[in-house]
Amino acid sequence: MEGWLITIAQLPTEDPAARMRVLRTLESLGAAVMREGAYLLPDNPTNRQALEALAEYIGKSAGNAQVLQVNATSPGQQDHLRRLFDRSARYDALIKTVESLRVGFGQADPSAISRVLHKQRREFEAIAALDFFPTESRSRAENALFEADAAVKKLLFTSSQTRLDSSERLLRRAWATRKPPWADRLACAWLIRRFVDPEATLTWLDKSEELPSGALGFAFDGAHFATSESRVAYEEMLAQLQLAKNPALAKIGTIVHFLEMGGTAVPEAAGVQTLLQGAVRRSGENVQELLAEVEKTFDLLYEAYYEPAKR
Repeated sequence: MEGWLITIAQLPTEDPAARMRVLRTLESLGAAVMREGAYLLPDNPTNRQALEALAEYIGKSAGNAQVLQVNATSPGQQDHLRRLFDRSARYDALIKTVESLRVGFGQADPSAISRVLHKQRREFEAIAALDFFPTESRSRAENALFEADAAVKKLLFTSSQTRLDSSERLLRRAWATRKPPWADRLACAWLIRRFVDPEATLTWLDKSEELPSGALGFAFDGAHFATSESRVAYEEMLAQLQLAKNPALAKIGTIVHFLEMGGTAVPEAAGVQTLLQGAVRRSGENVQELLAEVEKTFDLLYEAYYEPAKR
């Protein structure tokens, strides 16, 4: 039978911030509440170390806590304790969300669905990290994500994509993409203004608006530069415009790819995502103001990654 760790704690009452920190720490560890002041976790070195550090913190915050190592006295009691960690309800809610996305297949922007799936994948990983006793629900959730992701990538790949005629003039052109602006569309807009056409006119179309006559489209179905099975629109733009050999631009592409399509994690992606979210919140509905904000982020990334040619 598995061993267990029971933390018996009298939490600090005169310091609400310390009390909240303790409760949030217990929640982040995945502890089950047996009753008020009694918290349960499976006995393993990681949990033991974390709880002992927490008990020390509680003692320094005018509370007190003891971490006890115990064993269940019967198979029935063992099963009861394991059921306190059942994550099935959370997996079922995730499956319901993923399956509801199928309503939008063929109607909604596949890249938007892909972003939602990426968030659900992170939610799955968060649940699984604290799923000490996996059940069939975990496998069902993982399969639902896998099947939905495969279906969306197929939509992205089969969506109509107009290739840019190599003879088309690129300077002083009108460029257009669709709302809402996010990583791929914003990165493309930055790339256009910084490396392709500094005098470009950028238009952000509503969902029902048609591409203006003569405009070059990017980052939506049917655009000159659209998401493919394996690349986001930014990466397609790099490839078609012979910019992919620039290591700094290619590195930014890996971040944009991860934020839009998932895959191999990029360490800087979390920080870039936070900055983009902050820019979106600050600018509200003003897309031009948003672009001005995020251009600073991409400029700094480029400067960080750029390496001058060695002489």
